[in-house]
Amino acid sequence: MKIDIWSDIACPWCYIGLTRFERALTEFPHHDGVQVTVHSFQLDPSLPDSYEGTEAEYLASRKGISVTQAESMFGQVAQAAATEGLSLRFDTLAVANSRRAHRLLHAALKADPSGATQRRLKDALFRAHFTSGESISDPEVLVRLATTAGMNAEDAAAALEDPARDAEVAADIARAVELGISGVPFFVLDGRYGISGAQPREVFDRALTTVWDELHPRIEPLKVPGLEGFSTGPACGPDGC
Repeated sequence: MKIDIWSDIACPWCYIGLTRFERALTEFPHHDGVQVTVHSFQLDPSLPDSYEGTEAEYLASRKGISVTQAESMFGQVAQAAATEGLSLRFDTLAVANSRRAHRLLHAALKADPSGATQRRLKDALFRAHFTSGESISDPEVLVRLATTAGMNAEDAAAALEDPARDAEVAADIARAVELGISGVPFFVLDGRYGISGAQPREVFDRALTTVWDELHPRIEPLKVPGLEGFSTGPACGPDGC
């Protein structure tokens, strides 16, 4: 089963939603048969590499609300994150453009097509951004996180300004537009079923089971009224007839 996920590193609900999804996938009985690909999405491509103000000041200016209102919104998100064991520090968060980090995620997928390195890096980027107050646009930070996730340092550094990787980021964003995705996180199961937002863990549990069962239907014995034993008649097997 193939699952595609669109998300942005600078998105707290993406951090929460992907955490819930990963926990559901870990306990899914058929998780070895699930291929997960993380796709790029940018909530604000116009952000500079480094923004001098706070996250509350940035959101207030972008949405036309007060800093106090922005801080209240952050408090609600932080509470939701805490229920998942995540610590979101909006007071120390370094507001920065996520484009370089997205290029790096594509390089991680190229280096490890299984997606495992990419997903480790994605989690490290979330923690660096929301918990540690590190800039997700700083090349030194990005290369360090990439090597910790399992990438080669030289490859990671080269990816940060690589036009080929940037084209892959742009293609992901264009594909999101084609699919009508306007908010993240967004999960697409088997190329057909969409789940929008950081849904409760139970939603991901049910979705994984439902789509897997649809793709792998089990054959049920035929029951014919009046013909006892019809569905389990004599047959030959590996141990004989």
